[in-house]
Amino acid sequence: MNTYIALLRGINVGGHNKLPMKELVQLLEDLGLHNVKTYIQTGNVAFKSEKDSAKLAESIKAAIEKDYGFAPHVLVLTFNEFQKAMTSNPFPEAEAEPKTLHLYFLDREPENPDLESLESIKKDSERFILKNKTFYLHAPEGVGRSKLAAKVEKVLGVPATARNWRSVGKIKEMAEQIER
Repeated sequence: MNTYIALLRGINVGGHNKLPMKELVQLLEDLGLHNVKTYIQTGNVAFKSEKDSAKLAESIKAAIEKDYGFAPHVLVLTFNEFQKAMTSNPFPEAEAEPKTLHLYFLDREPENPDLESLESIKKDSERFILKNKTFYLHAPEGVGRSKLAAKVEKVLGVPATARNWRSVGKIKEMAEQIER
């Protein structure tokens, strides 16, 4: 069996799309997933399965829609893909301030990313790099104030979900426990 990480976008945010993690764990176990663990309320899940990533993402999304009436975007990565995104971090010095470093996990590699557009709206303190299916953003002043952060998905033209470095590290630790 393979270890996977599912990143759900748009659940338990501002009182919308409520999905308690205990119920999510049960739903995923009912789908036949094993050793299901979650981290915080925003949809970070690690588990084991024999299915492939694309089928897992679709079945998780469909099960949530059936049981809860909304269909969140679900991105499923293998543990190796997740680790590779971490080790490829182009801003290792930013790891000391984990809330300033964000990884946007993309559904697929963008075909025609307009990086010049992002460059034109970024603050002087911000840095970004697109590597394959991960967009790295270092925003020392915070992503809440970043015009660039708000436009990443639209400009890249592919669905994405972001996690800060602290969350990425905690998700990795959770997956490592399952991997053992």
